[in-house]
Amino acid sequence: MSNALSYLPGHSQGTLFWKSWQRVFAVGFLVLLPGAVQIDSASRALAEPDALLADRTPLKLPLTKPKLVVKKGRRELLLYSSDKLVRTYHVGLGLSPVGDKVRAGDRRTPEGDFYIFIKNDKSAFYLSLGLSYPNAPHAERGLRDGLINRSQYETIMRALKARKAPPQNTRLGGDIYIHGHGSSSDWTWGCVALENEDIRELFDAVNVGTPVTIQP
Repeated sequence: MSNALSYLPGHSQGTLFWKSWQRVFAVGFLVLLPGAVQIDSASRALAEPDALLADRTPLKLPLTKPKLVVKKGRRELLLYSSDKLVRTYHVGLGLSPVGDKVRAGDRRTPEGDFYIFIKNDKSAFYLSLGLSYPNAPHAERGLRDGLINRSQYETIMRALKARKAPPQNTRLGGDIYIHGHGSSSDWTWGCVALENEDIRELFDAVNVGTPVTIQP
């Protein structure tokens, strides 16, 4: 066994040896099952658990009426063209991933209906798509709960009506983006994070104004 194995964080040589035999046993056991003609796809799934998340053939651009749906519980972002699913991406969320965003600093990824108000190709997180948070329901709740005043509420509503960026500096929080720099964990302050190659593809596929729905 190579000494290089001892430098892999969190893995002893014995652990790696056992995991290798676990995988061999799992694939070999499938061969013994009736109808094991699917062994090829099964072994690929063992080697690449996320391989079936997306069809990686190049997208045919431009898309027709693109829209995005984020499913927080499944850590997925779905890209549609004319209501046809054309791509699924794995995502990371805010550090507090469960529940709707309520206020600045709660580190939650907001839920509801939004639109892309800006495409930023100079983002600190590779590339980013700005989301129109806070939306009308967030503004209404914030006004009711005393987080914003009537003037702030009306400013938010005017921006949403004009399909512009709503104020980003109220007590409701802001600066919610779909961006790059990795999707392996929930690490953002409320944004939706993708791998850089995925946000590159998505950035090229959507425009300002594209609708985005974020579901629990």
